Amino acid sequence: MNPSDTSVSSAALDLLRHVSTATLTTQLFKRGLRNVFLQGVAPLVKPAPGAPNLVGPAFTLRNIPAREDLDHVGVFQDPDHPQRKAVESAPPGSVLVQDCRGDRSVASVGSILALRLAKRGVAGMVSDGAVRDSGTISDLGLPLWCAGASAPLNLAKHHAVDMNVPIACGGVAVYPGDIVVADVDGVVIVPHEMAEEVARDATEQEQLEIFISQRIDEGRPLRGTYPPNEETLAAYAQWRAQKQ
Repeated sequence: MNPSDTSVSSAALDLLRHVSTATLTTQLFKRGLRNVFLQGVAPLVKPAPGAPNLVGPAFTLRNIPAREDLDHVGVFQDPDHPQRKAVESAPPGSVLVQDCRGDRSVASVGSILALRLAKRGVAGMVSDGAVRDSGTISDLGLPLWCAGASAPLNLAKHHAVDMNVPIACGGVAVYPGDIVVADVDGVVIVPHEMAEEVARDATEQEQLEIFISQRIDEGRPLRGTYPPNEETLAAYAQWRAQKQ
């Protein structure tokens, strides 16, 4: 599935920009999904407090281990090299997600390719590998979550083979068109067919948690407050009605 094939509304995507990945993992856990949070992946630049999440449909790139007779600098003379083609093909608003098998010893992208992604309007990039030119990339304004920084070029370890196919990233299955949500904690993958209801329910969960946090701050005990009993839920419903 291509990112453009998803039926996720712009309203749902906007809701996902303002809920935490912690909340999303809870909502997905309720739906039976326990492995949705990428391991070993963190923001290259810590988001500013209150900044919206990185959100967009996944456009994927799969790398396999490099082989010396195939992966030499001459391959970059081919404009259709899979890595370069992925950078030129990821749709505006999508998130390029790279499967690097969790290898942090070489880069999965450098500053020029990152700049091209930014100029093309790609929402951001996620990789379970490292990046090079991390200082320069940090100044581009391209939201990027990765496994750290490493100077060696990708060809030393990676052979790009497929784009927009199912991949693994950070130990999580990522299908083209799944919704990527990234915040200060990390990256969650929301299956595209669940995104509408998850966005709605996550937003409601966070409103309830704001109310519960206020009550805890007032000195109320956990019992009956968290999780809320009927009395607390009734008080929450009244609180919500007053806010609307």
